[in-house]
Amino acid sequence: MDRLKKSHFAFLGLPERFEVDEQALQQVYLRVQAAVHPDRHAQSGATEHRIAMQLATLANEAYKTLLDPGRRAAYLCELHGVAVNAETHTAMAPAFLIEQMSWREALEDARSQGDREALAGLGRMLCDHRARLLQEFAAAIDRDADFERAADAVRRWMFIDKFRADVAAAEEGLTA
Repeated sequence: MDRLKKSHFAFLGLPERFEVDEQALQQVYLRVQAAVHPDRHAQSGATEHRIAMQLATLANEAYKTLLDPGRRAAYLCELHGVAVNAETHTAMAPAFLIEQMSWREALEDARSQGDREALAGLGRMLCDHRARLLQEFAAAIDRDADFERAADAVRRWMFIDKFRADVAAAEEGLTA
């Protein structure tokens, strides 16, 4: 039962870092999942089967969390006592707020003008911004152990992900 109380990293036997080798993550996940899968414990008693189900669920959750960079960064922040609280912690740097307003205006202009190129440009710009945030996560967490800075970067990441979905919806709207 102690396995249920471990961090996702410890559960999968991985170092507690932002930088994760995704291939190694997948291999260890498949190995753990094969060992704990409930079908392997179908002939066991009810307790053992229930524990296997819990471990398989934990393996799935650990894998999903550690595979996604934003979720992984948020998880690491929370492990170190810094909650991201994106829903309630909406204060951001003024420069980022101004940037958001500019992006929203560009999106509305592109949408209203049916400008596919402008939407594609917004999409590329957001990909570049995400790449910079990945570097910021790695530096803040792995190098500096600055989980407050990492949590701020996670909140920006979440905004960018939502905005990317808005850009994608606008692009789909032009093709419909």
